[in-house]
Amino acid sequence: MSRALLVIDVQREYFDGALPISHPAGHLENILAVMDVAAKQNVPTVVVRHHQADPESPIFRLNSDMWQLHDEVEKRPRDLLIDKQLPGTFTGTDLEPWLKENKVDTVCIAGYMTHMCCDTTARQAFHHGYQVEFLRDATGTLTVENEAGKATAEQLQESILVAQQMFISEVISNADWTKRISA
Repeated sequence: MSRALLVIDVQREYFDGALPISHPAGHLENILAVMDVAAKQNVPTVVVRHHQADPESPIFRLNSDMWQLHDEVEKRPRDLLIDKQLPGTFTGTDLEPWLKENKVDTVCIAGYMTHMCCDTTARQAFHHGYQVEFLRDATGTLTVENEAGKATAEQLQESILVAQQMFISEVISNADWTKRISA
């Protein structure tokens, strides 16, 4: 098995901006821990950064302060930096050719938001024939309310993890993932 860690959208917008991630507790620390383990175990790490196509967007505006990676993610080693404009990391990026070039057959999903970019990327990976590991405590979300209704961060996190485990991903903790790749 050849795997890569995908660290999706761990950007300042989710800490100091309009979309503060609130669940689960310890999400950032867990993301940083899996990045550190991946580096130690020579698991390639792909860091993903999102920006909106609209240059006037109030969120994820290209080159704005809130678009920047979280400082702790920025200073950790990575093998590839992907910039994307849509929720799926495979869409309009060089991720697929890079995975093939590096003979990766398994991707591990960490980052934000569980219900949007992490979920979409995991589904795309599955559709492209990859095995998917989805880290339950190294992904995170927030409470969402819109015209369709309201879901708490806890509800969103749980529902996406349950849906992922049904058919698409193996949902595991960062501790289990660390044991797995350290064995």
